[in-house]
Amino acid sequence: MSFEAWTIFALFWVVFVTTPGPNAVNCISNGMSLPFPKAMLGVLAILTQASAFLILSALGITALIAASPTGFFIAKLVGAGFLIWVGVRGWINATKPAPAREQPARHVYLHALAVATINPKSVAGYLAAFSQFVQPDVPVWQQMGVIMPTALIITTLSYTGFTLLGALMGKAALGAVFNIWVRRVMAACFIIYGVLLGASSTPTTTRG
Repeated sequence: MSFEAWTIFALFWVVFVTTPGPNAVNCISNGMSLPFPKAMLGVLAILTQASAFLILSALGITALIAASPTGFFIAKLVGAGFLIWVGVRGWINATKPAPAREQPARHVYLHALAVATINPKSVAGYLAAFSQFVQPDVPVWQQMGVIMPTALIITTLSYTGFTLLGALMGKAALGAVFNIWVRRVMAACFIIYGVLLGASSTPTTTRG
């Protein structure tokens, strides 16, 4: 991968991971409600998902998923339903006090992994990265030596930033009314993302 191609890919990835979505909302929510070290388990889960999707993209699996309308439609409905369920539950629980018992680290990690994975919009992003930036005349795993570290470093910085933002918002949310509405906004975002996901179309593999 040339330096010019790497620069374009890095800029694409910055936009991809900094555009607010379910992962960002979940990181902000974790930062608000959990101690920062535990909240960072959400970022670790996103990196797990990103690593897996990058490898699967290199193997061509995401292209197969995107090429299967039925498979994509089912995955899209499951992902949309999950996000809407998270949002509705968050809205209902917004007026309830935070539980005295902290969430287990395993739950934080697995929940973030589910949010990151059960979201077919990720297929479009990773598929775009490989259909637009991977050179067909260069061994793919040679290019992965550049693509994976770049993507994972940018992903780490982005979602760590969202988690820090949540931690700062949590400290600012001293009033009960403000805290309730912040939690409701987070819940509404999940519902909106779920609806938009359910209405989204299947990604394509055409080059620009």
